[in-house]
Amino acid sequence: MFENMLPAAPRPRNTDPAMSEPRELDELRRRIDRIESMQSIQQLPIRYAIAVDSRDLDAWVGLFVEDVNCGRLGRGRAVLKSIIDPQVRTFYRSIHQICGHQVDFVDDDHATGKVYCRAEHEDRGRWVVMAICYFDEYERRDGRWYFVRRKERHWYSTDVLARPGQPVFQNWDAWPDAKLELPHAFPSWTAFWYEGDPATPGVLSRTH
Repeated sequence: MFENMLPAAPRPRNTDPAMSEPRELDELRRRIDRIESMQSIQQLPIRYAIAVDSRDLDAWVGLFVEDVNCGRLGRGRAVLKSIIDPQVRTFYRSIHQICGHQVDFVDDDHATGKVYCRAEHEDRGRWVVMAICYFDEYERRDGRWYFVRRKERHWYSTDVLARPGQPVFQNWDAWPDAKLELPHAFPSWTAFWYEGDPATPGVLSRTH
């Protein structure tokens, strides 16, 4: 009689390792893959920088997907090479220093990133420095990570002996049409400053 009044004994936990091991292995594989993917992606910007500075154009375009979109000029690495070849003949020595890299995964085979870079260029007796942020898209194909797209945005370019913004932030005649999109390309930038006094940017900067 009293046996029926006692609480039911808890069911024994499933201690069969064959049941939990596959899930644990899958999770471990996923985490290792993410770490390896991160390392592979973070190699892309420095390989890009070395390819530019050594003028190894084949290595440069090889960092992009085979069908890289070059806009109205078409697709493919050969098209990309035809675009960048004349561009890098407008200056002689160059040094692209990678300063930091943020990576955000979209899924297992796609990611986006932002890369800070300080670039220096020798141009007919001038030494021009640039502050750059690359806005990147990455994709893994056949087990290898590539650039899908790189959008280069600038804070400034100026002679190494001059201060940025004197007289303008874009002060390199080799790239007269380059747009200075930073910091305004960051969505949070304008919202931050205009939550306060809208006149403040004009006080802090002559070109805002």
